Amino acid sequence: MDASAAGDPWTPPLAPGDPAPWFCAPAPGKVDFHFSTTVGRYVLLGFLPSPGPAREAALAGLSAVGGHFRDDKLAAFMVIGDQASIAKAQNQQNGLRWFFDAEGAVQRLYGALDDAGQEHPHWLLLDPAHRVLAVFPIGETKALFEEIERLPPLDQYAGIELNAPVLIVPRVFEPELCQRLIALYQAQGGAPSGVMRDVDGRTVGVLDNFKRRRDVTVADPALQRELMGRVSRRLAPEIAKVFQFRATRIERYLVACYDAVEGGYFRPHRDNETLGTAHRQFAVSINLNAEAFEGGDLRFPEFGRRTYRPPTGGAVVFACGLQHEATPVTRGRRYAFLPFLYDEAGQRLRDANQSALAAADGPDPDMGALP
Repeated sequence: MDASAAGDPWTPPLAPGDPAPWFCAPAPGKVDFHFSTTVGRYVLLGFLPSPGPAREAALAGLSAVGGHFRDDKLAAFMVIGDQASIAKAQNQQNGLRWFFDAEGAVQRLYGALDDAGQEHPHWLLLDPAHRVLAVFPIGETKALFEEIERLPPLDQYAGIELNAPVLIVPRVFEPELCQRLIALYQAQGGAPSGVMRDVDGRTVGVLDNFKRRRDVTVADPALQRELMGRVSRRLAPEIAKVFQFRATRIERYLVACYDAVEGGYFRPHRDNETLGTAHRQFAVSINLNAEAFEGGDLRFPEFGRRTYRPPTGGAVVFACGLQHEATPVTRGRRYAFLPFLYDEAGQRLRDANQSALAAADGPDPDMGALP
């Protein structure tokens, strides 16, 4: 039953400025769709009532303004729970999308379903960082779409230009060391780089079109010690000063190459969302040849379209929970050194999750304790 239609008072649990809680739910073609992946654009969440005239009116209003929905600016997701609708629902390209909520967990999370089983259908308009812009009852489609018409360009959604909370530190590696790492990569040739995913309770490496990159792991212990020494002396103190975080451990000694021939890229992702990567706390990207390629910069979609490029030998450091992407390389090759940093609490979490790592699919990364 729709309580709002019956005239019962209802106060939305979320108001403008509140962060929208993340969830994972089935969707057409996906067993688990992480809502957190949709940042970087405006999002309309529709908590639809049970099938009937109110739902039909809401969807009719949505269809009338379907031209507003483009993945590069505004995405619309409807949350439905009845099995008949779930069986028929199909995503529309650059249009209507669905989350399936047969158990009502998402609706309860957002206050669209209360403990008594009453429905509170409503529209929730979110900014590109998933903070609430506006809330409307499901019947107020006119007011909703007037609000949508007023949405500013993505880069201006906060009213000012935003900077991602990243740290750029120059001169971590000297030019000679950068050239040595590039030469090491070129001598060995890179292997295709995959992504880490949780499959049946285990974290495995998967090769797909989510990333186009090739990697070489530095295996020489002496060179590993050199690299760890640079990070320890030149980078870790800056991280402690800016982020109030004392990194004590480094994971992997990886030289990566994004090649324009392959259109090298890495689509938007977070670095700590699997059991086998949950211990990662800060990501580091040290460019080895920043002047020799075009494209290939870092972007943080929750903070606008601006890109970030450290100079040769310089690092950009950011929390692993930030969504980020490496934009396509359009000329030349981008070489970079890409470790992760964490602390002793992260090590305990890593030890606890070690059984989830499928070593045959994704080898245990090289690691060592920072001084």
